[in-house]
Amino acid sequence: MIGAKRLNKLPPYPFKVLQDLKKEYKGSPLLDFGEGNPDLMPPKEIIDCLKKSLLKPESHRYPNYEGLASCREAVAKWYQRRFGVLLNPEKEVAMLIGSKEGIAHLFWAVSGPGDTVAICDPCFPIYRNCPLLSGARLKILPLREENGFLPEITRLKNSKIKLLCLNYPNNPTGAVAEKDFFQEVISLAQKQGFLVFNDNVYSEIYFHTPPPSILQIPGSKEVAIEFHSLSKTFNLPGWRIGFVVGNEEIISALLRIKQNIDTGPFNAIQEAAICALNRTEFYGERMRKVYLRRRNLFISGLTSCGWEVNPPKATFYLWIKVPDKSPSLSFSIGLLKRFGILCAPGVAFGKYGEGYLRFSLTVKEKEIREAVRRLRAQWSS
Repeated sequence: MIGAKRLNKLPPYPFKVLQDLKKEYKGSPLLDFGEGNPDLMPPKEIIDCLKKSLLKPESHRYPNYEGLASCREAVAKWYQRRFGVLLNPEKEVAMLIGSKEGIAHLFWAVSGPGDTVAICDPCFPIYRNCPLLSGARLKILPLREENGFLPEITRLKNSKIKLLCLNYPNNPTGAVAEKDFFQEVISLAQKQGFLVFNDNVYSEIYFHTPPPSILQIPGSKEVAIEFHSLSKTFNLPGWRIGFVVGNEEIISALLRIKQNIDTGPFNAIQEAAICALNRTEFYGERMRKVYLRRRNLFISGLTSCGWEVNPPKATFYLWIKVPDKSPSLSFSIGLLKRFGILCAPGVAFGKYGEGYLRFSLTVKEKEIREAVRRLRAQWSS
């Protein structure tokens, strides 16, 4: 066998499986609600910034590992405007080739054999898989609907963990964590000496009150960092641009990994990111209106089919109970084969995701209406 033994620890990546199912599908036009892959165009101003930067010779040289100073300063200014959090752009901000890259490298930077990493379940798959590649053990914190899809942090008392992984606003559940929850997390982390990260890439996709940052909690920078991405807020998933902020020692460790593996993001994209960060409030409001219309349209349609749907507080996902209580994977495959509708089975996000389905709202309204029309052939209230 050519692959290293560590690969045996990895299950098939769920979204690669969804891509394979799409390739094999033959039937009526496919309605793809499987991946959270923004379908909207980026704002024209950001594209124009990129075009302008592409004509500069310096844009095409190797980027700094930590990112352009001007881009890190733009991040710090946005953080102060949005969250009231002061950051040192020299030491407490680093640009990333997408948040996924940074999260994956973080596990290599701070965990290894003998360490335990606490993750929530259900969760975005890299939180589960990347610690396994670093040799760490996992401690699972279930996310249950009756608890608002928040983990019971008291389960970590007296646990010797190295790192706690959080993701709020949450993928796949759409749940939001409030400041009192983050306060409980930070207090316990300080007391027991573990590190924390919050993946906050959906911070600007909300439908009521703006979600908080974990770094708003006093003393949080002693133990915590936070990841962000421009993919969701500005419809730039293919550009691969994100950032990490917070504890400078954790960021320094992460950068040591990056220095040996890759560089910072393409300079021209970082300059376009500055343009985006300077107008986040305007772009964010415009985008939220689109997702709110889609959310309400889909919920209304599914409810008319007799499905039980609780509106998410944030993100562009619907987390829905399987209507006939069958296993989520078999139900998802049935939806694809019979109706040409692709969604993500809850079990793809972990054991405690069983019984649910995740539908992405990154599709046009006409496709949502067509999905509801097809489903009414089988379900009606």
